[in-house]
Amino acid sequence: MADATFLGACGTVTGSMTLLSWGERRVLVDCGMFQGGLELEQRNREPFPFPPQELDAVVLTHAHLDHTGRLPLLTMRGFRGPIYCSRPTRGLTSLVLRDAAKLQEEEAGFARRKGFSRHAEPEPLYRDEDARQALSLIQRVQFDEPFEVFPGISARMRRAGHLLGAANVEITGKGSDGERRTWCFSGDVGRYGVPILHDPEPPLEAPDTLLLESTYGDRRHPEGDPAEALGAAIDETFARDGVVLVPAFALGRTQDLLYHLARLADAGRLPADRVFVDSPMAIGATELYKEFPGEHDEDLAALVAADKSPFALERFARCRTREQSQALNGRDQVVIIAGSGMCNGGRILHHLEHRLSDPRNTVLIVGFQAAGTRGRALLDGAEALSIHGREVPVRAQVRRLQMLSAHGDRDELLRWARSLPAAPRRIFLNHGEDAPRAALARALQAELGWPLSVLPTHGQRVPW
Repeated sequence: MADATFLGACGTVTGSMTLLSWGERRVLVDCGMFQGGLELEQRNREPFPFPPQELDAVVLTHAHLDHTGRLPLLTMRGFRGPIYCSRPTRGLTSLVLRDAAKLQEEEAGFARRKGFSRHAEPEPLYRDEDARQALSLIQRVQFDEPFEVFPGISARMRRAGHLLGAANVEITGKGSDGERRTWCFSGDVGRYGVPILHDPEPPLEAPDTLLLESTYGDRRHPEGDPAEALGAAIDETFARDGVVLVPAFALGRTQDLLYHLARLADAGRLPADRVFVDSPMAIGATELYKEFPGEHDEDLAALVAADKSPFALERFARCRTREQSQALNGRDQVVIIAGSGMCNGGRILHHLEHRLSDPRNTVLIVGFQAAGTRGRALLDGAEALSIHGREVPVRAQVRRLQMLSAHGDRDELLRWARSLPAAPRRIFLNHGEDAPRAALARALQAELGWPLSVLPTHGQRVPW
């Protein structure tokens, strides 16, 4: 009996994980961390609904924490098989997992010292040695080249455009009826016509079943020039002698921001020494972007050839140490880019604690904010945020810049779906809240003539 079980990202955009089974053989596609409210994040501490030691392999779509963040837990609990991913994803995943372990250890220690945890002895989910154990199992594969997951099961990766190394994954094996069938996991589908990375690519063969993300399945991203919108927000804030705080994912979003901030600097609109990247992980990720020139689109390649790379070390200031980060507390009229992107951890919390109550400042939201996160609370008009055990009033300006999203919107998801060689026989929508999932299901049926999509629930099992 061959089947698939949906174990994450069902009705939410985090915790991506799908288990594929062929009798006693099992493959996991992604092993992501849940992010959001306390109830959702508590799922990260629950046992896996399968014995990790009986898992044969893991295949990763990309490096973001909501797709890789529970890999160390998997190895802690007995998994020893291969973890397959693209070559760029290996380097980014190392940054993500080791940074996550470090932050968890630091935050557990901080909570212990300050006494604001609900637990007498708060413990991290995992430690650096656990992250390194997971990383030791990774095997890198090439885009477009089929590889054997184990005998009888093959896979292939195509560029998804969402992040350096991001892929959609085709997995082929015998179904319950003995016929060979292919499932395509879209991963996170990127944008079309934006700088830095190539546009999303469709699978090479028509899949029998498609598991498609739906983060922005019910909306269109606004049009316009991101550099102009960034410049306007910075100009208005600097005119008040304020500071622009940008909570940004270290992978992808920070590099997008640097690209557009470099445009402003090159045009003489922004002194480069007013921009600070306050994230060791983002600094490391930016260096990795430079190591894979074959993944760059024509826009970025032209800048690199002209010696105007937005990722050059000398372009903007970088804060690697805690002391360098703390030194920003005394600065005005600066742009501070720091993680985490949803304001649920990292150095951005310390900047928010210090700056959020000052009406001169601006918090610029540039990415998706999951329900239950501090970033979502800011967008929803919260009057105060709980940070490090105390209530911090929200008096700063809160602005949203949606045109920098790394996820395809409704129309781009439909464009990617149209590019498939043929319509799938079955469609499942994950990695989205319920309203966007339902809206995308209707659009796929009405505009593409596809069968009605299924919105899987957490733990639902379907035949392969």
